[in-house]
Amino acid sequence: MSDRSLRGMRLGAQSMETESGVEPAPRQRVEYRCEDGEQVFVTFSSEAEIPPVWVSKTGKEALLVDGERPDTSNEKAVRTHWDMLLERRSLPELEQILDDRLTILRERRGERRSA
Repeated sequence: MSDRSLRGMRLGAQSMETESGVEPAPRQRVEYRCEDGEQVFVTFSSEAEIPPVWVSKTGKEALLVDGERPDTSNEKAVRTHWDMLLERRSLPELEQILDDRLTILRERRGERRSA
């Protein structure tokens, strides 16, 4: 009975299992390189999809060694408020609206001065 006693063990802190006979999952080590020549090594599962770009610990963008440069031409251009406005109105229409609003504003200011 005394040989099975767990006296003196920290039960929650240590595992009684051994790692003998346990094989880790297959992995692959992938190399990325920054423009300044910094090398970045990342370990992935052998089944993982490897990203073409990785951000290094220093915050620099690193490209996959022997990989293709990612195609960024598909990215949509950012639409500004002005672009969206031009989709709805033409320049002559916008000039007419501006003139109308300026006339209303000037009339209001003129009325306040005389009152």
